Amino acid sequence: MKHLKILFIFLLFLTVSCNSKENHPYTFYYWKTTLKLDRYEKKALDQATVPYLYTRFFDVDKVNGKFQPVAVVTKDKSFQTNKQIVPTVFITNQTLLGISAEEIRFLAESIHLLIQKKIKEYQLKTNNEIQIDCDWTAGTRNDYFKFLKELKRVSGKEITCTLRLHQVKDKKQTGIPPVEKVYLMCYSTSSPLEKSDKNSILDVNILKSYLSKMEDYPISNIEVALPIYSWGIVTNHLGKHKLINALSDRDLENHNFKKTADHQVEVLKDGFYFGSYLNRGFKIKVEEISEEQLEEVISFLQKKIPHFNIIYYQLDSKFVSDRKF
Repeated sequence: MKHLKILFIFLLFLTVSCNSKENHPYTFYYWKTTLKLDRYEKKALDQATVPYLYTRFFDVDKVNGKFQPVAVVTKDKSFQTNKQIVPTVFITNQTLLGISAEEIRFLAESIHLLIQKKIKEYQLKTNNEIQIDCDWTAGTRNDYFKFLKELKRVSGKEITCTLRLHQVKDKKQTGIPPVEKVYLMCYSTSSPLEKSDKNSILDVNILKSYLSKMEDYPISNIEVALPIYSWGIVTNHLGKHKLINALSDRDLENHNFKKTADHQVEVLKDGFYFGSYLNRGFKIKVEEISEEQLEEVISFLQKKIPHFNIIYYQLDSKFVSDRKF
């Protein structure tokens, strides 16, 4: 009887250990320009266990020396959710180059006002957070950190920000942002436009090398952003690349394509494919994210970060309809 009890406890432990994702509440990023949910997206969002939807409101760039909001979000009248919206804004690194103290104030006030305008216009239920996404560098860190403090002052909100892998690895150069919570972006481990046999969305070995000292990062409140998106990388005769969003291996099953390797084909006949004109001889490589990759990343991070929620990038029926969360 005692042996049976020990065996039962061992099996229970094994089950809990293997089912690691259950320990992490999750939700999604919404990164389209129109707030609208189809039935697959609505179902996935309704089942998400975190009460927030991280929603891109607009990008900010500098055009001809002036700050400009880019692709400001609109809302379809059919959009409904019981999740609280977390306004998220992407700022290009060039926006921060050579920025003055006066411009930092202007930028913070303008971003806050536009967020408030969209919340009111679309009657959105939000929480008390604004998330800023920026791939800041050693050269822009001081001004970016001043901007984050100024945005907190003018908005009265909790300001959080994303954290790229290189910003963890090179934290002495890129600095520690003045926020209480960061969102670790576990994707974009390399450029899709480089000739490489690695998965540019997520190569787990590259991620592990960048985050080998993650446990030493001085901000303890860390959420984890994981990729569920896919794309196709098209290479022409000159070796130049372009991306086609949301391609999967299933899209490569075409009698006009010849399989040349796992996840790769060559175009056999000129024509329109996936909205682009592709010539014979062009090559297409699909990059997707497997359950095994995600589980390996989660298992690795559990040794580095005590507790974390997961935000999947991104909420799109192409990426959520066949995936279990």
